[in-house]
Amino acid sequence: MNLFSDIRALVIDALTQMEQAGELPAGLDTAAVTVEPPRDAAHGDMATNAAMVLAKPAGKKPRDIADTLAARLAADPRITAAEVAGPGFLNLRIDPAQWQSVIRAALTQGAAYGRSNLGQGVKVNVEFVSANPTGPMHVGHTRGAVFGDALSSLLDFAGYDVTREYYINDGGAQVDVLARSAFERYREANGLEPAIREGLYPGDYLIPVGQALKDKYGDSLLDQSEDVWLTDIREFATQAMMEVIRQDLALLNVHMDVFSSEKALYGTGRIEAAIDRLRDAGLIYEGVLEPPKGKTPEDWEPREQTLFRSTSHGDDVDRPVKKSDGAWTYFAPDIAYHWDKIDRGFDQLIDVFGADHGGYVKRMTAAVKALSNGRVPLDVKLIQLVKLFKNGEPFKMSKRAGTFVTLRDVVEQAGADVTRFHMLTRKNDAALDFDFDKVLEQSKDNPVWYVQYASARVNSVLGRASEMGVDTSDAALAGADLTLLDHAAELELARKVAEWPRTVEIAARANEPHRIAFFLYDIASDLHSLWNRGNDETSLRFVQDGNFAATAAKIALVRSVGVVISAGLGILGVTPAKEMR
Repeated sequence: MNLFSDIRALVIDALTQMEQAGELPAGLDTAAVTVEPPRDAAHGDMATNAAMVLAKPAGKKPRDIADTLAARLAADPRITAAEVAGPGFLNLRIDPAQWQSVIRAALTQGAAYGRSNLGQGVKVNVEFVSANPTGPMHVGHTRGAVFGDALSSLLDFAGYDVTREYYINDGGAQVDVLARSAFERYREANGLEPAIREGLYPGDYLIPVGQALKDKYGDSLLDQSEDVWLTDIREFATQAMMEVIRQDLALLNVHMDVFSSEKALYGTGRIEAAIDRLRDAGLIYEGVLEPPKGKTPEDWEPREQTLFRSTSHGDDVDRPVKKSDGAWTYFAPDIAYHWDKIDRGFDQLIDVFGADHGGYVKRMTAAVKALSNGRVPLDVKLIQLVKLFKNGEPFKMSKRAGTFVTLRDVVEQAGADVTRFHMLTRKNDAALDFDFDKVLEQSKDNPVWYVQYASARVNSVLGRASEMGVDTSDAALAGADLTLLDHAAELELARKVAEWPRTVEIAARANEPHRIAFFLYDIASDLHSLWNRGNDETSLRFVQDGNFAATAAKIALVRSVGVVISAGLGILGVTPAKEMR
């Protein structure tokens, strides 16, 4: 049940009737017509912009449209008042029975309440994390992993067919550096002093890899030249690091559906096929680029390269796909990888990149548009940096990692649930501070604790009502006399429950899971507020001693909030708290 969607359908139907009656011209586009909560709750329960957005194409004054529309809407029993305000805003007051029916729907549908068919089974590929397999994941990867996983869950909840994918960047020079670094740890495992020279990975995390190499090869590689061992150790070390990454992801309860390898694209003809597809479209040519920003003609040596005409699809400059020496650029396998995703039948692609990949957005978007003839949209989400604090000071680097704070460091200190929720308390493109003290404190200022406290309160209230003898099963509560919920504060909380399906669809359309975290904080705040009012107004207390009917109705309201919080936390990948400790 989506009450906001139902009322919007009522508005559209009324507009259709106005067209048929000649009160509006036929054929108006109503796609931009919305029904949403008003900015000021005193103005009503819902508001529609119909008159404002249709005035210009209809050739009428907004207020004239609003007056006629208000009269038609007021005739529906679900609308108790339709009031025109200002130049043509239309505020609606909804019959309390509608809010009460939302509570019943939440209890009846349970975990399915708020689920949507918005996605209609559209196949979406969400690629996220995709960290180089050269070491454990750091805190920046943590935020990207949480965001990508929560976004995937959100889209699934909204009716999309979602695939979580990790692109293993194992085709570049960095894996050779990994192999050389692992070889030094192999030497160390054989009793020699490792030469961790500049440019190699210094972290202790490669010590177990070195020992595993000794277990496999003994000392047989010590006197061999690099060309003998590089390929084998590169493969061995990459697999070992990917196992570490899988374990790190599991700490966050993140599980990928697909792991794709960049290396697997080389030597298979896939890169060539993708570039040929662009060539056939007239988008590949041999040319010379202008000097990059900051370079002058005097210090820039122009070289002819194979270029992708990405400016034809919205990029700022054309991009090289093959160097002057005939080697592929980093961009070429990425083009082939996205072509592979298109070829696998995905209808939408979402890439979750770190903030340092901002310059990659336009070129990759252009490539996907060209490869799919504009059929498959690509949405690139950039994840801004995370700053860590503890005891008021920046959190120091991990000795084990050598150069950065790892995902494991964060999860071991804060816990997976706290980490996941807090990583979603800001929009992905906004910087985020992660203060270990603040994310664990018990206060309203800590959204993680505040929402979990609401979840625990719901559970506590259900327990108290059950002890009183009230049947607190969802089926029984759905049959309660919900007309007893007639106080403005109770109806206000029911309105918030009604907003849940709408919030899911808005968040899914924008690919913004942080909206779910924000909503959970708001509904938790409303629940706590009603609880606190009950301290002064006994009629608002959730458990009414001796009055089973009133208690059942109030518990039904509380439980409906619990249904929403549980669903929302499920999308975020957080386990609802049953009690606070």
